Amino acid sequence: MTPRAWVLTALLLAAPGVAHAQTFFAEHPAPPFAIGPLFVRASVGPQLGPPRVDITFSLVVPAGQSVVEQDLFLLWPGEVVAEPGLGPTDPALEKDIADRGFTVIGGGRVPLTARNAYQVGGERKPEALPGGAVFVTFVRESSALGMSAPATWMRIPWTPRFANPVYVIRLSMTAKGLIKPKVGTWFDRTFWGPRYRLVLSFNEIRQRAAFPLYFQHRDRVVKLAEDPAQLIVNFASADHLKIDELVPASARRQLSETQDNTDTVALFLDRAEGLLPQTLTIQFGYFSGLQSWAPLLIPALFFALGNGAGVLVRNVAERLSKRWAGRVQFGSAKEAPKARTTGVVLDEEALRRIVPGRTTHDEVLRLLGAQVEEHSRRTAPEQKTLVYRGRRLVPSRRRALGFLATVEHWDAEEHEVTIDLERDVVRDLQAVVRRSRVSAPEPT
Repeated sequence: MTPRAWVLTALLLAAPGVAHAQTFFAEHPAPPFAIGPLFVRASVGPQLGPPRVDITFSLVVPAGQSVVEQDLFLLWPGEVVAEPGLGPTDPALEKDIADRGFTVIGGGRVPLTARNAYQVGGERKPEALPGGAVFVTFVRESSALGMSAPATWMRIPWTPRFANPVYVIRLSMTAKGLIKPKVGTWFDRTFWGPRYRLVLSFNEIRQRAAFPLYFQHRDRVVKLAEDPAQLIVNFASADHLKIDELVPASARRQLSETQDNTDTVALFLDRAEGLLPQTLTIQFGYFSGLQSWAPLLIPALFFALGNGAGVLVRNVAERLSKRWAGRVQFGSAKEAPKARTTGVVLDEEALRRIVPGRTTHDEVLRLLGAQVEEHSRRTAPEQKTLVYRGRRLVPSRRRALGFLATVEHWDAEEHEVTIDLERDVVRDLQAVVRRSRVSAPEPT
Protein backbone atom coordinates (compact mmCIF):
# COMPACT_ATOMS: atom_id res chain seq x y z
CA MET A 1 0.00 0.00 0.00
CA THR A 2 1.36 3.45 -0.87
CA PRO A 3 2.13 6.01 1.88
CA ARG A 4 -0.71 8.14 0.57
CA ALA A 5 -3.14 5.23 0.98
CA TRP A 6 -2.01 4.64 4.58
CA VAL A 7 -2.52 8.31 5.41
CA LEU A 8 -5.98 8.32 3.81
CA THR A 9 -6.96 5.15 5.69
CA ALA A 10 -6.02 6.78 9.00
CA LEU A 11 -7.98 9.88 8.05
CA LEU A 12 -11.11 7.85 7.24
CA LEU A 13 -10.95 5.82 10.45
CA ALA A 14 -11.26 9.09 12.32
CA ALA A 15 -14.29 10.15 10.26
CA PRO A 16 -17.90 9.60 11.38
CA GLY A 17 -19.93 7.25 9.32
CA VAL A 18 -25.41 2.20 4.86
CA ALA A 19 -25.31 2.80 1.55
CA HIS A 20 -25.23 1.51 -1.95
CA ALA A 21 -21.77 2.30 -3.26
CA GLN A 22 -22.37 2.78 -6.93
CA THR A 23 -20.76 3.54 -10.22
CA PHE A 24 -18.74 6.66 -11.03
CA PHE A 25 -18.79 8.11 -14.55
CA ALA A 26 -16.57 10.67 -16.24
CA GLU A 27 -17.82 13.44 -18.48
CA HIS A 28 -15.83 12.14 -21.48
CA PRO A 29 -15.34 8.56 -22.76
CA ALA A 30 -12.33 6.43 -21.78
CA PRO A 31 -11.32 8.45 -18.69
CA PRO A 32 -7.52 8.36 -18.14
CA PHE A 33 -7.86 8.15 -14.36
CA ALA A 34 -9.25 5.77 -11.75
CA ILE A 35 -11.00 6.08 -8.39
CA GLY A 36 -8.91 5.25 -5.38
CA PRO A 37 -8.93 4.98 -2.51
CA LEU A 38 -12.71 4.79 -2.12
CA PHE A 39 -14.56 4.59 1.21
CA VAL A 40 -18.34 4.55 1.56
CA ARG A 41 -19.25 5.12 5.18
CA ALA A 42 -22.49 5.72 7.06
CA SER A 43 -23.93 5.46 10.57
CA VAL A 44 -26.77 3.35 11.88
CA GLY A 45 -28.27 3.96 15.32
CA PRO A 46 -31.23 2.78 17.38
CA GLN A 47 -33.40 5.54 15.87
CA LEU A 48 -33.00 3.92 12.40
CA GLY A 49 -33.71 7.08 10.45
CA PRO A 50 -32.32 7.77 6.95
CA PRO A 51 -28.54 7.48 7.48
CA ARG A 52 -25.97 10.09 6.62
CA VAL A 53 -23.70 8.66 3.93
CA ASP A 54 -20.15 9.87 3.31
CA ILE A 55 -18.38 8.86 0.09
CA THR A 56 -14.70 9.71 0.30
CA PHE A 57 -12.56 9.26 -2.80
CA SER A 58 -9.61 10.50 -4.77
CA LEU A 59 -8.47 10.31 -8.39
CA VAL A 60 -5.45 8.27 -9.45
CA VAL A 61 -3.76 9.66 -12.57
CA PRO A 62 -1.10 7.49 -14.27
CA ALA A 63 2.39 8.96 -14.24
CA GLY A 64 3.14 11.12 -17.23
CA GLN A 65 -0.50 11.77 -18.11
CA SER A 66 -2.48 14.96 -17.68
CA VAL A 67 -6.13 15.18 -16.79
CA VAL A 68 -8.60 17.12 -18.87
CA GLU A 69 -10.87 19.06 -16.57
CA GLN A 70 -14.21 17.28 -16.55
CA ASP A 71 -17.08 16.71 -14.15
CA LEU A 72 -17.71 13.40 -12.46
CA PHE A 73 -21.10 11.71 -12.21
CA LEU A 74 -22.43 9.25 -9.65
CA LEU A 75 -25.29 6.83 -10.33
CA TRP A 76 -27.06 6.10 -7.03
CA PRO A 77 -29.97 3.58 -7.01
CA GLY A 78 -32.04 5.30 -4.38
CA GLU A 79 -33.55 8.57 -3.22
CA VAL A 80 -31.34 11.36 -1.87
CA VAL A 81 -32.45 14.21 0.41
CA ALA A 82 -31.45 17.72 -0.65
CA GLU A 83 -29.34 19.74 1.77
CA PRO A 84 -31.01 23.05 2.72
CA GLY A 85 -29.10 26.22 1.96
CA LEU A 86 -27.01 24.93 -0.95
CA GLY A 87 -29.41 26.03 -3.66
CA PRO A 88 -31.75 24.37 -6.17
CA THR A 89 -31.01 21.64 -8.65
CA ASP A 90 -29.58 22.33 -12.09
CA PRO A 91 -32.40 22.82 -14.65
CA ALA A 92 -30.15 21.50 -17.42
CA LEU A 93 -29.49 18.28 -15.52
CA GLU A 94 -33.21 17.90 -14.79
CA LYS A 95 -34.10 18.51 -18.45
CA ASP A 96 -31.51 15.96 -19.58
CA ILE A 97 -33.05 13.26 -17.38
CA ALA A 98 -36.62 14.19 -18.41
CA ASP A 99 -35.67 14.11 -22.12
CA ARG A 100 -34.53 10.50 -21.69
CA GLY A 101 -38.08 9.48 -20.74
CA PHE A 102 -37.70 9.42 -16.96
CA THR A 103 -40.01 11.10 -14.46
CA VAL A 104 -38.19 13.54 -12.17
CA ILE A 105 -39.43 13.37 -8.56
CA GLY A 106 -36.86 15.50 -6.77
CA GLY A 107 -33.51 17.20 -6.85
CA GLY A 108 -31.20 19.61 -5.10
CA ARG A 109 -27.64 19.77 -3.85
CA VAL A 110 -25.52 17.98 -1.26
CA PRO A 111 -22.29 19.09 0.47
CA LEU A 112 -18.94 18.49 -1.21
CA THR A 113 -15.70 19.08 0.68
CA ALA A 114 -11.96 18.58 0.18
CA ARG A 115 -9.40 17.81 2.86
CA ASN A 116 -5.64 17.61 2.86
CA ALA A 117 -4.91 13.93 3.65
CA TYR A 118 -1.76 14.85 5.58
CA GLN A 119 -3.58 17.09 8.05
CA VAL A 120 -5.37 14.63 10.34
CA GLY A 121 -7.61 15.48 13.28
CA GLY A 122 -8.75 18.97 14.24
CA GLU A 123 -5.80 20.85 12.74
CA ARG A 124 -7.87 22.06 9.81
CA LYS A 125 -11.50 21.82 8.88
CA PRO A 126 -12.49 20.41 5.48
CA GLU A 127 -12.66 22.95 2.68
CA ALA A 128 -16.27 23.33 1.52
CA LEU A 129 -16.51 23.42 -2.26
CA PRO A 130 -19.02 26.10 -3.36
CA GLY A 131 -22.38 24.84 -4.60
CA GLY A 132 -21.72 21.25 -3.58
CA ALA A 133 -22.85 18.46 -5.89
CA VAL A 134 -26.12 18.76 -7.79
CA PHE A 135 -28.46 15.80 -8.26
CA VAL A 136 -31.79 14.75 -9.78
CA THR A 137 -33.90 11.89 -8.41
CA PHE A 138 -36.11 10.11 -10.94
CA VAL A 139 -38.21 7.02 -11.58
CA ARG A 140 -39.03 4.98 -14.66
CA GLU A 141 -42.69 4.29 -15.51
CA SER A 142 -44.18 1.74 -17.86
CA SER A 143 -47.67 0.39 -18.41
CA ALA A 144 -46.52 -3.22 -18.00
CA LEU A 145 -44.23 -2.96 -14.96
CA GLY A 146 -45.52 0.18 -13.29
CA MET A 147 -43.28 2.62 -11.46
CA SER A 148 -39.73 1.63 -10.64
CA ALA A 149 -37.81 2.33 -7.47
CA PRO A 150 -36.15 5.78 -7.47
CA ALA A 151 -32.61 6.39 -8.65
CA THR A 152 -30.39 9.47 -8.49
CA TRP A 153 -28.05 10.97 -11.09
CA MET A 154 -25.51 13.26 -9.44
CA ARG A 155 -23.03 15.64 -11.03
CA ILE A 156 -19.84 16.34 -9.08
CA PRO A 157 -18.34 19.56 -10.51
CA TRP A 158 -14.67 19.57 -11.39
CA THR A 159 -12.26 21.18 -8.96
CA PRO A 160 -8.45 21.39 -9.15
CA ARG A 161 -8.45 19.42 -5.89
CA PHE A 162 -9.43 16.32 -7.94
CA ALA A 163 -6.02 16.26 -9.62
CA ASN A 164 -4.06 17.16 -6.48
CA PRO A 165 -2.65 13.92 -4.99
CA VAL A 166 -2.69 15.24 -1.42
CA TYR A 167 -6.43 15.97 -1.33
CA VAL A 168 -9.35 13.64 -0.77
CA ILE A 169 -12.93 14.56 -1.72
CA ARG A 170 -15.91 13.84 0.48
CA LEU A 171 -19.48 13.71 -0.79
CA SER A 172 -22.06 13.74 2.04
CA MET A 173 -25.74 13.02 1.70
CA THR A 174 -28.80 11.62 3.44
CA ALA A 175 -30.12 8.57 1.60
CA LYS A 176 -33.58 7.06 1.99
CA GLY A 177 -34.67 3.45 1.80
CA LEU A 178 -31.40 1.81 2.83
CA ILE A 179 -32.80 0.03 5.89
CA LYS A 180 -35.71 -2.40 5.41
CA PRO A 181 -37.69 -4.07 8.24
CA LYS A 182 -37.65 -7.86 8.30
CA VAL A 183 -40.96 -9.67 8.77
CA GLY A 184 -41.18 -11.45 12.13
CA THR A 185 -43.71 -12.82 14.58
CA TRP A 186 -45.04 -10.88 17.55
CA PHE A 187 -43.08 -13.23 19.82
CA ASP A 188 -39.82 -12.34 18.09
CA ARG A 189 -40.56 -8.62 18.21
CA THR A 190 -41.56 -8.75 21.88
CA PHE A 191 -38.70 -10.82 23.26
CA TRP A 192 -35.91 -10.21 20.76
CA GLY A 193 -36.85 -6.87 19.26
CA PRO A 194 -37.58 -6.01 15.60
CA ARG A 195 -35.12 -7.11 12.93
CA TYR A 196 -33.87 -5.14 9.94
CA ARG A 197 -31.95 -5.95 6.78
CA LEU A 198 -29.35 -3.69 5.27
CA VAL A 199 -27.97 -4.43 1.78
CA LEU A 200 -24.94 -2.52 0.51
CA SER A 201 -23.71 -3.06 -3.00
CA PHE A 202 -21.05 -1.78 -5.34
CA ASN A 203 -21.58 -1.58 -9.11
CA GLU A 204 -25.23 -2.59 -8.76
CA ILE A 205 -26.71 -1.31 -12.01
CA ARG A 206 -29.52 -3.86 -12.54
CA GLN A 207 -32.23 -1.55 -11.19
CA ARG A 208 -34.84 -0.58 -13.82
CA ALA A 209 -34.28 3.14 -13.41
CA ALA A 210 -30.47 2.96 -13.21
CA PHE A 211 -29.60 0.52 -15.99
CA PRO A 212 -30.51 2.73 -19.01
CA LEU A 213 -28.15 5.48 -17.79
CA TYR A 214 -25.35 2.99 -17.22
CA PHE A 215 -25.92 1.37 -20.62
CA GLN A 216 -25.66 4.68 -22.45
CA HIS A 217 -22.58 5.88 -20.53
CA ARG A 218 -20.78 2.56 -20.03
CA ASP A 219 -17.78 3.85 -22.01
CA ARG A 220 -17.37 6.55 -19.35
CA VAL A 221 -17.25 4.29 -16.28
CA VAL A 222 -14.41 5.19 -13.91
CA LYS A 223 -12.80 1.99 -12.65
CA LEU A 224 -11.30 1.30 -9.24
CA ALA A 225 -7.60 1.80 -8.74
CA GLU A 226 -5.35 -0.59 -6.84
CA ASP A 227 -5.79 1.48 -3.68
CA PRO A 228 -8.06 0.28 -0.85
CA ALA A 229 -11.82 0.39 -1.44
CA GLN A 230 -14.32 -0.46 1.30
CA LEU A 231 -17.97 -0.47 2.25
CA ILE A 232 -18.21 0.50 5.92
CA VAL A 233 -21.15 0.53 8.33
CA ASN A 234 -20.84 1.99 11.83
CA PHE A 235 -23.44 0.76 14.34
CA ALA A 236 -23.83 3.02 17.37
CA SER A 237 -24.98 1.68 20.78
CA ALA A 238 -23.11 -1.57 20.24
CA ASP A 239 -24.09 -2.82 23.73
CA HIS A 240 -27.72 -3.05 22.50
CA LEU A 241 -26.92 -4.38 19.03
CA LYS A 242 -27.40 -7.92 17.76
CA ILE A 243 -26.14 -8.83 14.28
CA ASP A 244 -27.71 -12.10 13.16
CA GLU A 245 -26.14 -12.51 9.75
CA LEU A 246 -23.25 -11.19 7.67
CA VAL A 247 -22.91 -12.06 4.00
CA PRO A 248 -20.37 -12.63 2.47
CA ALA A 249 -18.11 -14.42 4.91
CA SER A 250 -15.23 -12.10 4.01
CA ALA A 251 -17.00 -9.19 5.74
CA ARG A 252 -15.27 -8.25 8.99
CA ARG A 253 -16.86 -7.04 12.21
CA GLN A 254 -14.90 -5.33 14.97
CA LEU A 255 -15.12 -2.61 17.58
CA SER A 256 -14.46 0.86 16.25
CA GLU A 257 -10.99 2.16 17.04
CA THR A 258 -12.11 5.79 17.19
CA GLN A 259 -15.74 5.81 18.39
CA ASP A 260 -16.98 4.59 21.76
CA ASN A 261 -19.62 1.86 21.95
CA THR A 262 -19.62 1.41 18.16
CA ASP A 263 -19.35 -1.73 16.04
CA THR A 264 -17.89 -1.50 12.53
CA VAL A 265 -18.69 -3.88 9.68
CA ALA A 266 -16.44 -3.54 6.65
CA LEU A 267 -16.07 -5.26 3.28
CA PHE A 268 -13.07 -4.77 1.02
CA LEU A 269 -13.99 -4.44 -2.66
CA ASP A 270 -12.17 -6.54 -5.22
CA ARG A 271 -11.26 -4.47 -8.27
CA ALA A 272 -10.68 -7.71 -10.22
CA GLU A 273 -14.45 -8.30 -10.23
CA GLY A 274 -14.96 -5.51 -12.78
CA LEU A 275 -18.60 -4.42 -12.93
CA LEU A 276 -19.87 -7.56 -11.18
CA PRO A 277 -22.05 -6.42 -8.25
CA GLN A 278 -20.35 -6.91 -4.89
CA THR A 279 -22.90 -7.07 -2.08
CA LEU A 280 -22.75 -6.83 1.71
CA THR A 281 -25.89 -7.99 3.54
CA ILE A 282 -26.39 -7.36 7.26
CA GLN A 283 -29.35 -8.58 9.31
CA PHE A 284 -29.46 -6.83 12.66
CA GLY A 285 -31.63 -5.44 15.43
CA TYR A 286 -31.48 -3.33 18.58
CA PHE A 287 -32.82 -4.69 21.86
CA SER A 288 -33.85 -3.13 25.18
CA GLY A 289 -32.37 -3.89 28.59
CA LEU A 290 -35.09 -6.39 29.45
CA GLN A 291 -34.79 -8.11 26.08
CA SER A 292 -31.08 -8.64 26.72
CA TRP A 293 -32.05 -11.04 29.52
CA ALA A 294 -34.41 -13.02 27.29
CA PRO A 295 -31.81 -15.72 26.40
CA LEU A 296 -31.55 -16.53 30.14
CA LEU A 297 -35.05 -15.84 31.41
CA ILE A 298 -37.00 -17.76 28.80
CA PRO A 299 -35.04 -21.06 29.07
CA ALA A 300 -35.04 -20.79 32.87
CA LEU A 301 -38.81 -20.33 32.92
CA PHE A 302 -39.52 -23.36 30.78
CA PHE A 303 -36.96 -25.43 32.67
CA ALA A 304 -38.73 -24.62 35.95
CA LEU A 305 -42.15 -25.41 34.58
CA GLY A 306 -41.02 -28.70 33.06
CA ASN A 307 -41.81 -30.30 29.77
CA GLY A 308 -45.48 -30.81 30.59
CA ALA A 309 -46.03 -27.21 31.71
CA GLY A 310 -44.18 -25.97 28.62
CA VAL A 311 -46.58 -27.80 26.33
CA LEU A 312 -49.54 -26.49 28.31
CA VAL A 313 -48.32 -22.90 28.18
CA ARG A 314 -47.72 -23.16 24.45
CA ASN A 315 -51.21 -24.53 23.77
CA VAL A 316 -52.86 -21.88 25.94
CA ALA A 317 -50.83 -19.13 24.29
CA GLU A 318 -51.81 -20.30 20.80
CA ARG A 319 -55.50 -20.39 21.70
CA LEU A 320 -55.40 -16.97 23.35
CA SER A 321 -53.53 -15.56 20.37
CA LYS A 322 -56.19 -16.83 17.95
CA ARG A 323 -58.99 -15.54 20.19
CA TRP A 324 -57.53 -12.07 20.72
CA ALA A 325 -56.23 -11.65 17.18
CA GLY A 326 -59.64 -10.41 16.01
CA ARG A 327 -60.49 -8.32 19.10
CA VAL A 328 -57.29 -6.44 19.93
CA GLN A 329 -54.96 -4.45 17.68
CA PHE A 330 -51.82 -2.42 18.22
CA GLY A 331 -51.01 0.75 16.34
CA SER A 332 -51.16 4.52 16.28
CA ALA A 333 -54.54 6.23 16.16
CA LYS A 334 -53.44 8.03 12.99
CA GLU A 335 -52.89 4.75 11.15
CA ALA A 336 -55.71 3.41 9.03
CA PRO A 337 -57.15 0.06 10.23
CA LYS A 338 -55.43 -2.89 8.61
CA ALA A 339 -57.82 -4.89 6.46
CA ARG A 340 -57.59 -8.65 6.01
CA THR A 341 -58.09 -9.99 2.52
CA THR A 342 -58.57 -13.57 1.38
CA GLY A 343 -59.15 -14.89 -2.11
CA VAL A 344 -59.23 -12.36 -4.94
CA VAL A 345 -60.67 -8.88 -4.38
CA LEU A 346 -60.78 -6.89 -7.61
CA ASP A 347 -61.02 -3.12 -7.68
CA GLU A 348 -62.99 -1.01 -10.14
CA GLU A 349 -59.88 -0.08 -12.10
CA ALA A 350 -59.07 -3.72 -12.81
CA LEU A 351 -62.63 -4.47 -13.92
CA ARG A 352 -62.69 -1.53 -16.32
CA ARG A 353 -59.94 -3.21 -18.32
CA ILE A 354 -62.30 -6.05 -19.21
CA VAL A 355 -64.23 -5.08 -22.36
CA PRO A 356 -67.09 -7.40 -23.43
CA GLY A 357 -66.80 -8.49 -27.00
CA ARG A 358 -63.06 -7.79 -27.16
CA THR A 359 -61.16 -9.14 -24.14
CA THR A 360 -60.08 -12.78 -24.53
CA HIS A 361 -59.80 -15.59 -21.99
CA ASP A 362 -56.00 -15.31 -21.80
CA GLU A 363 -56.16 -11.54 -21.35
CA VAL A 364 -58.60 -11.94 -18.44
CA LEU A 365 -56.18 -14.30 -16.68
CA ARG A 366 -53.29 -11.94 -17.30
CA LEU A 367 -55.16 -8.86 -16.04
CA LEU A 368 -57.02 -10.38 -13.10
CA GLY A 369 -54.87 -13.35 -12.14
CA ALA A 370 -55.07 -17.11 -12.46
CA GLN A 371 -56.68 -17.71 -9.04
CA VAL A 372 -60.14 -18.26 -10.51
CA GLU A 373 -62.95 -20.82 -10.69
CA GLU A 374 -63.77 -21.99 -14.21
CA HIS A 375 -67.16 -23.48 -15.05
CA SER A 376 -68.15 -25.11 -18.33
CA ARG A 377 -71.17 -27.04 -19.64
CA ARG A 378 -71.08 -30.20 -21.68
CA THR A 379 -74.18 -29.06 -23.57
CA ALA A 380 -72.52 -25.76 -24.50
CA PRO A 381 -68.77 -26.38 -24.87
CA GLU A 382 -68.16 -22.97 -26.44
CA GLN A 383 -69.36 -21.19 -23.29
CA LYS A 384 -67.37 -20.78 -20.09
CA THR A 385 -67.82 -18.89 -16.86
CA LEU A 386 -64.95 -17.49 -14.76
CA VAL A 387 -65.68 -16.68 -11.12
CA TYR A 388 -63.39 -14.61 -8.88
CA ARG A 389 -64.25 -14.74 -5.19
CA GLY A 390 -62.66 -12.83 -2.36
CA ARG A 391 -63.32 -11.51 1.08
CA ARG A 392 -62.17 -8.34 2.83
CA LEU A 393 -62.49 -7.73 6.57
CA VAL A 394 -62.04 -4.19 7.90
CA PRO A 395 -61.92 -3.70 11.70
CA SER A 396 -63.98 -1.00 13.38
CA ARG A 397 -61.67 0.09 16.17
CA ARG A 398 -62.26 1.85 19.46
CA ARG A 399 -59.30 3.51 21.10
CA ALA A 400 -58.61 2.01 24.51
CA LEU A 401 -55.18 3.02 25.80
CA GLY A 402 -52.21 4.39 23.89
CA PHE A 403 -51.33 2.05 21.05
CA LEU A 404 -53.74 -0.63 22.26
CA ALA A 405 -57.17 -0.64 20.60
CA THR A 406 -60.15 -2.94 20.88
CA VAL A 407 -62.16 -4.02 17.84
CA GLU A 408 -65.93 -3.58 18.20
CA HIS A 409 -66.75 -5.48 15.04
CA TRP A 410 -65.50 -6.34 11.56
CA ASP A 411 -67.11 -5.07 8.37
CA ALA A 412 -67.12 -7.99 5.96
CA GLU A 413 -67.29 -7.62 2.18
CA GLU A 414 -67.90 -10.70 0.03
CA HIS A 415 -66.73 -9.96 -3.52
CA GLU A 416 -67.83 -12.10 -6.45
CA VAL A 417 -67.08 -11.31 -10.07
CA THR A 418 -68.65 -13.50 -12.76
CA ILE A 419 -67.33 -13.33 -16.31
CA ASP A 420 -69.18 -15.17 -19.08
CA LEU A 421 -67.19 -16.12 -22.16
CA GLU A 422 -68.25 -17.46 -25.53
CA ARG A 423 -65.58 -18.86 -27.85
CA ASP A 424 -62.91 -17.53 -25.44
CA VAL A 425 -64.18 -13.92 -25.74
CA VAL A 426 -65.86 -12.07 -22.89
CA ARG A 427 -69.61 -11.82 -23.42
CA ASP A 428 -70.77 -10.39 -20.08
CA LEU A 429 -69.35 -9.34 -16.71
CA GLN A 430 -71.14 -9.05 -13.39
CA ALA A 431 -69.69 -7.87 -10.06
CA VAL A 432 -71.52 -8.43 -6.78
CA VAL A 433 -70.46 -7.15 -3.34
CA ARG A 434 -72.29 -8.43 -0.24
CA ARG A 435 -71.68 -6.55 2.98
CA SER A 436 -72.23 -7.83 6.48
CA ARG A 437 -70.91 -7.43 9.99
CA VAL A 438 -69.08 -10.09 12.02
CA SER A 439 -67.80 -10.07 15.58
CA ALA A 440 -64.44 -11.63 14.75
CA PRO A 441 -62.69 -13.21 11.74
CA GLU A 442 -62.57 -16.96 11.51
CA PRO A 443 -59.40 -18.42 13.00
CA THR A 444 -56.82 -19.63 10.51
